[in-house]
Amino acid sequence: MLTSGDSPAVSQANFPDFRIARLGPARYPSPFRDRLGGKACRFFVAEDARVLYDIIQPAWHFAMPAQSLQPQYLELAGPREWLFFNPCETVAAIVTCGGLCPGMNNVIRALTMELVWQYGVRQVLGIRYGLAGLVSGGPEPLLLTPELVRDIHEHGGSFLGTSRGPQDVAAMVDFLVAHRVQLLFLIGGDGTARAALAIAREIENRQLPIAVIALPKTIDNDLLYVEKTFGFETAFSLATQALRAAHQEALSVRNGVGLVKLMGRNSGYITTLAALAEGNTNFVLIPEVQFELDGPNGLLSHLEKRLQRRQHALIAVAEGAGQHLPVLQEEQKRLGQDESGNPRLGDIGRYLRQQIETRLRVPVRYIDPSYMIRAAPAIPSDAVFCLQLAQHAVHAGMSGRTRMLVGLWNNVFVHVPLEAVTQGIKRVDPCGPLWLSLLQATGQPDSMCNPSQEGGTTQQQKSATRTPCATLPATDNS
Repeated sequence: MLTSGDSPAVSQANFPDFRIARLGPARYPSPFRDRLGGKACRFFVAEDARVLYDIIQPAWHFAMPAQSLQPQYLELAGPREWLFFNPCETVAAIVTCGGLCPGMNNVIRALTMELVWQYGVRQVLGIRYGLAGLVSGGPEPLLLTPELVRDIHEHGGSFLGTSRGPQDVAAMVDFLVAHRVQLLFLIGGDGTARAALAIAREIENRQLPIAVIALPKTIDNDLLYVEKTFGFETAFSLATQALRAAHQEALSVRNGVGLVKLMGRNSGYITTLAALAEGNTNFVLIPEVQFELDGPNGLLSHLEKRLQRRQHALIAVAEGAGQHLPVLQEEQKRLGQDESGNPRLGDIGRYLRQQIETRLRVPVRYIDPSYMIRAAPAIPSDAVFCLQLAQHAVHAGMSGRTRMLVGLWNNVFVHVPLEAVTQGIKRVDPCGPLWLSLLQATGQPDSMCNPSQEGGTTQQQKSATRTPCATLPATDNS
């Protein structure tokens, strides 16, 4: 799965400082030393162990020439032989933030099991309903035990509950101090990473010995310097089923169009990967690639030609696609912002359905499986990934590392500074190998924007942040 180096934002120069902050020297021996006996030396990770950032030199980029860069390294994750925290005196807290995502309960369970059974920490608190439970006056935290969380991984959702929106940073740190929390694990996406960074900085300003560790939860797979976020594999696997259903619906009527709207506010990874896995999608619309509806090279023109040739079509669209269209821009103005301060998106799925039905006069079978996917339990591969993320998060926190996120890079678990994660959003590169694979698989045109009458580009094209570079002939792939 090509998701790690596909975004130009994570593949060029201007690397951040990948050094990981620590609370102080580690003085307590890991309990693994006695438990594993002589084998322990093979499992402990050296303090200077690193993972090469880019294993391809020169890196493959359509848009830019190869550059001579100094090798960059990320810190290798894993158990350390010496700990900063004395386990028998340590209190940890776990909080889940943002929208639901497959695997949240797997991570809560694995963190609790690792902290209690493997390290023997004194107490694990479960913070209720996201950051709202991390301030005085919020819901009282739960005391998490292995018995309490034993079966929660079999269900979707969040056992602890979740919420959106910020809280006062000083108040959250006051809460940690009042409850004697020394290890804080935050499970969430880019907004949660920003909150974790703010909490960590407030802790540092007060010179408190509290570690802040984030775990990458987002079905959009849009975190920088993270190859894969948990929940993503489950999400695009279930999205593939929705595409298959829409394809059968389209085949069952004359000139039928299957239309599936999937998650992806800023990044089109779910839509792209689901379309590749399903194999019969004809048009894929993602936030990174603008398109036009009208004109000889617009979506409706290509769709009409497709229906004339094959009498059916399948379209996959990410929720953040098409937000440049005037109708959706007006809708965004009316809707305003959500609790986290993000602009509410115009409904691209409903708009496309209405345009296709009224202008092409063909039946559209529209499916939006978003909430079914968000609340689903993790598939086995995601469940294993969640378990390993949680284990490495505990290893990092107990060793005194802080202001960091545990992630996967080049198929190895690593530590990533929160300053790096919060620099931006990882996006599909329309000039990269993943999108090229999509163009080849679907046969859709590499661009669905019209040249202007003056021979230049339209205003929509001029405002696009990225446009495809590879020009491929359109084909009929299904």
